[in-house]
Amino acid sequence: MHTKTFTAGPEHIDVLGHVNNAVWVQWMEALATSHWEALAPAEWQAAYVWVVTRHEIDYRGNIVLGESVTGETFVPDPPRGARFDRRVDFRNADGKVIVSARTQWVLIDLASGRIQRVPAEMAALFVD
Repeated sequence: MHTKTFTAGPEHIDVLGHVNNAVWVQWMEALATSHWEALAPAEWQAAYVWVVTRHEIDYRGNIVLGESVTGETFVPDPPRGARFDRRVDFRNADGKVIVSARTQWVLIDLASGRIQRVPAEMAALFVD
């Protein structure tokens, strides 16, 4: 599992006074990227990039200006070819999950620009 804290700034707040749904998606991407950068060797980071293909998001709560959440992410299952599913949960200060998602990513080889099957040694680093 990988975690990162996010704090709601004025640029994250919508007309309803809480974090906009699009911001939650941006935070999911930032969390996934942080996880990749924390575990992947530099040569993998230079050779590959992940692209999201699907988000399934459940919104059960929200936060307002100045409040923080802890994002948690993990990869629950081995990849299927080039596809890798990732779980993301955001917990408020009370530890309650307020936003939860299952996201699907594909691995892209930067040199060719093509989708590539996830190598077993790469999957081993991320699958919990």
